[in-house]
Amino acid sequence: MEQEKEKEKEKGKGSEERWSGAIANLTEMASNLDSLQKLLLRKAVFVDEETFAKASLTSEQARTIKVLEQRVERLERELDAAISAAARARAEKRQAEAGQKAAELRAQEVTRELENTTSM
Repeated sequence: MEQEKEKEKEKGKGSEERWSGAIANLTEMASNLDSLQKLLLRKAVFVDEETFAKASLTSEQARTIKVLEQRVERLERELDAAISAAARARAEKRQAEAGQKAAELRAQEVTRELENTTSM
């Protein structure tokens, strides 16, 4: 019974600490919002609708350009990788062709030796 009361007191203290922390956070956030509002009121620039629309369009175009530049860079990297892979494939093909030619020459040589051995 005594232990249960102690546990409840500890729970209450933990809950109080959390609430105190939450209230402190909210108070700090309110202060920050007030500061931000004052800053915006002092530094805000008001423009007409046409200027805002042009600025918005320019901003959207800048974002689009950035996305497209990133896509171009990615495609360039993919192209470089494909070119490298093609170069490796060509080198492997040349090596295989050289191996095949050497094997054919060896086969001809062995055939001649067999023919020479047979004719003796």
